[in-house]
Amino acid sequence: MKVEIYSDIACPWCFIGKRRFERALAAFPRAEQVEVVYKPYQLVPDAAAEAVPHRAWLAERYGPQSRAMDDRVTELGRAEGIRYDFDAALQVNTIHAHRLLWLAAAEYGLPVQHQLKERLLTAHFTDGVDVGDVAALTAVAVAAGLDEARVAAFLPSDEGTAQVRAELAGAHALGINSVPTFVFDGTWAVQGAQETSTFLQALEQAVPAAAPAGSCSDDGSCAV
Repeated sequence: MKVEIYSDIACPWCFIGKRRFERALAAFPRAEQVEVVYKPYQLVPDAAAEAVPHRAWLAERYGPQSRAMDDRVTELGRAEGIRYDFDAALQVNTIHAHRLLWLAAAEYGLPVQHQLKERLLTAHFTDGVDVGDVAALTAVAVAAGLDEARVAAFLPSDEGTAQVRAELAGAHALGINSVPTFVFDGTWAVQGAQETSTFLQALEQAVPAAAPAGSCSDDGSCAV
C-alpha cells in the first residue's frame, strides 16, 4: 500500500504532520506493507528566488496575527521534537528543493528521500538555511546521502524540473489545495497535521490484516 504525502518545505505544519505520521507508522503492526513517497506542493509557487526573512514576509501577508501563528506552531512543534526558529527562517522559492527530492527518490531510493526531506525541513525551519541556494542545497543533499558531484551538476540544470512541475499540476488535478495531504493508494486522503491516533486509524483502515493461515473466503480462495 502506498501513501503519497504532498507537502512543501516551506510549510511548518508539514513538518509536524511528518513527525506525527511517522510515529503512527512506527506503531502500526503492518508497517512493512506501507510505501511512503513524498510528493511536491508549493504553497507560494511565485515566491522569489532570492530569500527574504520569514517574519517580515509573513507579517506582510497576514498582518499582526502572524506572530501568534508562528508562536502556536512553535509550541506544537516542541511537543514533536521540532525546534522552530522563525527569527532565522528565510522565505524562498522551493522548486529546487522539490527537484532534489525527486532526484533522491528516482536514483537513491525512498529511504534516502525520507532522510533528505527531514534534513531540508530542519535546514529551513531550525537552522535558517536558504533552501533556494545551490551551495546550501548541495550540502544538505550530501548529508542525506546523495553524491556531491551528481547534485552539483543536477541543481544548475533543468533536469527534473518538468517532472516536478507535472507532479505539482497532478496535485491540483487531484483537488489538493492544502498541505500536508496524505493520499492512501490514490483513493482517499487525510488532510492536515492530524494527531498520531488519527493517522494510525487511517493506516488500520487502509491496510487490512492478513487472513489467518488456512482460512478460506467465499470465492473459494484460501490463505496458506
